[in-house]
Amino acid sequence: MSIEPDQSAALLSLGHAVPPHRLLQSDAAAAARRIFAHRYAAFERMAPVFETAGIRTRYTVKPLDWYFSDLDWPERNAAYLAGAQDLFVAAASRALAGAGCEARDVDTIVTISSTGIATPSLEARVAGRMGFRSDVERVPVFGLGCAGGVSGLAIADRLARARPGSTVLLVAIEICTAAFRMDQLTSANMVATALFGDGAAACVVRTGETGLARIEGAGEHMWPDSLDIMGWKVDPTGLGVIFDRAIPPFAEEHVGAAVDGILARIGVERASVDRFTCHPGGAKVITALEATLRLDQGTLDHERAVLEEYGNMSAPTVLFVLDRLAKKQRLPKRTVLTALGPGFTCSCLSLAQAA
Repeated sequence: MSIEPDQSAALLSLGHAVPPHRLLQSDAAAAARRIFAHRYAAFERMAPVFETAGIRTRYTVKPLDWYFSDLDWPERNAAYLAGAQDLFVAAASRALAGAGCEARDVDTIVTISSTGIATPSLEARVAGRMGFRSDVERVPVFGLGCAGGVSGLAIADRLARARPGSTVLLVAIEICTAAFRMDQLTSANMVATALFGDGAAACVVRTGETGLARIEGAGEHMWPDSLDIMGWKVDPTGLGVIFDRAIPPFAEEHVGAAVDGILARIGVERASVDRFTCHPGGAKVITALEATLRLDQGTLDHERAVLEEYGNMSAPTVLFVLDRLAKKQRLPKRTVLTALGPGFTCSCLSLAQAA
């Protein structure tokens, strides 16, 4: 249900970061042709995905040639750990600066990541570099995938409201390129190779302040018997993507009703939503979301711009879109964030413009 204004938490700031290696989609397509065309019979049928994905550039933690080598799971996870720590520091530092905070002011850290294994978790690994207090509370969350940015913000909101006045830092980090696989001759791997990039986004949440917007409420919808739509499979080489059912037609058919149901449960009228801010999973997904949310085609312009520049970075991507929206224009009176992730799940969160 929706939260009364005097009990709600505010989104104080946003920050994001990308790794140093910029990958042109044309170079990715050429590399995929060299790697797969002579081994994968369906390559010519799948190759157009590099052009139709809506992506011009992406960012990766390793240079392109690294992905051509014979990599095992430890090497892939080592790349994840190194890249994710650097991105954590960069994104979190920007979000804290935007909120007028320092790392020692943070009471709780929510870390969202599903593209590698870190034990100790990422926020513990960077605690010294960041300057977090020794009594900071850590909430690492694994497995939310592309829905992690929205679901993570909902978790941060609940933790902030549980301890009014405390400062909660959310950091969503994904090193999706650690799952680029030369050995997987499948359509799912071709789509993943054409879509995914690396990045991180962070935000600061606290009660009793105005900030960029007030968090009104959040909810999720999980469809039964849908585990095959999106996820990871694990083998000795590393993580491999699962896309066993086409996501755009599923989204167009089912997501609108799910979003309407979530909004009804949190007490937000559908007609009062000024802007949907969506996770841009791909060009076809964006078009499907416009259809299912009853939006004019072309409405999700910031989503297309982020996808074009950064690709699909999984969990942080929707926060890149929100950051772009906030910087290009003031957030509208009511913004609803949506993202789809493994489960198969739709996650929503409503933001009300600060007075």
